[in-house]
Amino acid sequence: MSPLSKFCLAAGVAAGLSMGAASAQETAVNDPHQWLEAVTDDKALDWVRTQNAKAEAELADTAEFRRLEADLLAIYDSDDKIPVAYKQGEWYYNFWRDRNHERGIWRRTTLEEYRKPQPKWETVLDLDALNKAEGENWVWHGASCLRPAYTRCLIALSRGGADADVTREFDLSTKSWVEGGFFRDEAKGGLGWIDENTVYAYTDFGDGSLTSSGYPRIVKQLARGQSMDQATLVYEGQADDMYIAAMRDDTPGFERDFVSRTLAFYNDELYLRGANGELTKVYAPNSANKSVHREWLMLELREAWEVGGRSYPAGALLVTKFDDFMAGKREFEALFEPSETTSLAGATWTKHHLVLNVLEDVKNTLTVLTPGADGWARSALAGVPELGTVAVSAVDSDESDAVWMTVTDYLTPSTLMLAEVGSDKAPDTLKTMPAFFDASTHEVEQHFATSKDGTRVPYFLVRPKDMQLDGSNPTLLYGYGGFEISLTPGYSGGVGKGWLEKGGVYAVANIRGGGEYGPRWHQAALKQNRHKAYEDFAAVAQDMIARKITSPAHLGIRGGSNGGLLTGNMLTQYPELFGAVVIQVPLLDMQRYHQLLAGASWMAEYGNPDKPEEWAFIRTFSPYHLFDPAKDYPPTLILTSTRDDRVHPGHARKMMARMSEAGKDVRYYENIEGGHGGAANNRQQAHMDALYLTFLWQQLAK
Repeated sequence: MSPLSKFCLAAGVAAGLSMGAASAQETAVNDPHQWLEAVTDDKALDWVRTQNAKAEAELADTAEFRRLEADLLAIYDSDDKIPVAYKQGEWYYNFWRDRNHERGIWRRTTLEEYRKPQPKWETVLDLDALNKAEGENWVWHGASCLRPAYTRCLIALSRGGADADVTREFDLSTKSWVEGGFFRDEAKGGLGWIDENTVYAYTDFGDGSLTSSGYPRIVKQLARGQSMDQATLVYEGQADDMYIAAMRDDTPGFERDFVSRTLAFYNDELYLRGANGELTKVYAPNSANKSVHREWLMLELREAWEVGGRSYPAGALLVTKFDDFMAGKREFEALFEPSETTSLAGATWTKHHLVLNVLEDVKNTLTVLTPGADGWARSALAGVPELGTVAVSAVDSDESDAVWMTVTDYLTPSTLMLAEVGSDKAPDTLKTMPAFFDASTHEVEQHFATSKDGTRVPYFLVRPKDMQLDGSNPTLLYGYGGFEISLTPGYSGGVGKGWLEKGGVYAVANIRGGGEYGPRWHQAALKQNRHKAYEDFAAVAQDMIARKITSPAHLGIRGGSNGGLLTGNMLTQYPELFGAVVIQVPLLDMQRYHQLLAGASWMAEYGNPDKPEEWAFIRTFSPYHLFDPAKDYPPTLILTSTRDDRVHPGHARKMMARMSEAGKDVRYYENIEGGHGGAANNRQQAHMDALYLTFLWQQLAK
């Protein structure tokens, strides 16, 4: 993926609009639990600690829980995990956490050393040592180093795992912070290199400089030695935009600067910035994913497009020469067009080739495309396994045709290979993750359920080989169904150790709202059609019950973030289908979601509650409002994080308060750190995972 592709992907996951004062006042009057939205208020935190103590007394105060937690921590801290590396110059870098490095170390090695079973690593930055020295709780958010020397780096650090972070300049040659170097105060946003003495800054510049979701509205050019208020304005967006940013594509021979204006999810404008600062729009559809690599402009369409006398479907991948496009030409080559069962999972450039990763019924196939005088030649990538999820990324798209290739499935530990695109040579196996649980007792199947409107919905089933079809099998069903994110098979030591090894069944539903069948699968469950995602998930549950794989008393569900909204709706709309429900870092109050933290950035997905005609359908999938004190609900566990500055913990807190005051069977745990992922280190992750796995087994294995 080109630097611009990565940039646009990151910039596309942000921001939005605001809620009117009258609506906010009305909600405040009608919601007696709104005080719990005060994230760090002493009264609210006392309430949190009380709930945490109750949950831990019920779930964590046993020898069995402590064994599971220790087993999970051993997996997450294992030195035998694959150290995923990325190339900068001659070095291969990795960020690593284990039992001796709770917050982690940034380290590097050579390719020759990396090939060895136990490579020797050189530590570049030790976050645990930094935290001790500075009295902080930094969590790693990544580093961007300036080529070609790769000695000066912009490092992002988050307090406690929040999305908001700081940026500091680091010198790799001395392994120390640059005194008086580039620095960005804590906010959502970032810095990006232009050259050694200049960066782009998109961040909080003071009052009025953020979108109403708290993301950057302004991008400036900052020179070394300047303060933020001295920086030169590059572009200023509108308050109701999502995210404004800029970046330099520093590909040798193809250096270009771009400004990105993200208006909503899958709705952005891209501008080429000239040497004089003038911006020229890239006139491609706002809904298309736009990326530039060397001489090529690549467009992944999310809506049908008629251009150059041809019509291209949503989900197609088009390519043309960037300079020709900017000069007004509209001649494209369609490198991929979807079918009813296929979608584009990814496209990876190497120096001479483009590797397409296509999902067919949620299974990967890889094709190598090579541009030439007579068009694009197609061939297979040698040595790709027939089964499992396959992910591909370039090692160094400017220098070689080498790619990292990772292969995994639910029962097979991940394998990392190094392949040479365009070669007949089989990939080299570099690393294989050890088995963290006994998978010999299970097998994987794919089934299809029929949703309420007749749609065919795939799901994966990981089941004991000797499973009896008597409806008694403890079963965990997982789902997400949003933002065009695909759920493909992957190895999880935690799920394997804490669920499968005990004899449990694990299922993953590929419901609408996700990306398993491309844009159409996502768009089918937007806004007023959101109910289709929930009908799909219910259909998968009903299919497993009909097959006698399980029964409601033995069927539990789990989902986080948008998946927490999913399981919240399963709880309130389909309580009769489930014996236990886990809701993690969730959206639940859909009347106020766009007022809370980054919530306004998701209105393209869910709708705007301020508009009466949209609130009419949003209310039908707002679990906080669908909850009925008179109804019976299955046992529920709600998990969240105080430091989650993406999905406000108030959603989880208020739902817990509403359910508990009605006397429902519900428990709650909130990690005081953790960010949107729920945990800031492996120990916290092991504790959170042990809580939900213990809860589900207690409820479903009766």
